[in-house]
Amino acid sequence: MGKAFRLSTEFIAGIIAGAGMGWGLDQFAGTRPWGMIIFVLLGFGAGVWNVMRASGFVRPPGSPDAGGGS
Repeated sequence: MGKAFRLSTEFIAGIIAGAGMGWGLDQFAGTRPWGMIIFVLLGFGAGVWNVMRASGFVRPPGSPDAGGGS
């Protein structure tokens, strides 16, 4: 249950952070609604990446099992 909460929080946090940054860009640059659209999509992608990383599906670049080493 705790891992499910962590994964859902990672996903939602990425989307909320993207939406906040997009809203801020729209307010600053007057690009409404394009900043919000682009940053929500980027936040969605970041949320998916964080969930994959936290669940162990993707290994961090510096780990011994990551491959691509010498």
